[in-house]
Amino acid sequence: MTRRLSALGLLLVGIALGACRRDLDFSKEATSLTGGDPEEGKRLIEAYGCGSCHAIPGIPGAKNTVGPSLAEIGEQSYIGGVVQHTPENLVRWIQNPQKIDSLSAMPNLGLTEGQARHIAAYLYKIQ
Repeated sequence: MTRRLSALGLLLVGIALGACRRDLDFSKEATSLTGGDPEEGKRLIEAYGCGSCHAIPGIPGAKNTVGPSLAEIGEQSYIGGVVQHTPENLVRWIQNPQKIDSLSAMPNLGLTEGQARHIAAYLYKIQ
């Protein structure tokens, strides 16, 4: 638990620094928080068409507004408006949103936990 909080603290410091320097790479912090690979997450986001609903920085053509922008998801207090934002909850949400909120419009894409971790890592990396 302490390790996870330390990693989250590092990410938050990185986000604050990122406001000054957008060229920082948060790959290590994102991997530490989620256990995923941000580059694999980017590939999965493109393959599963997440940009057809969301605006996602770094994903070509992902400028849609059906779902919320994922540009600053790390700064959100809640995921889907219903569950406290933690790296584990983000992974759970990506993997099966209806398990957390049965009324969610986000589809269950049948992702494995590993795939959800990779996608979460990418989303934290782009902060």
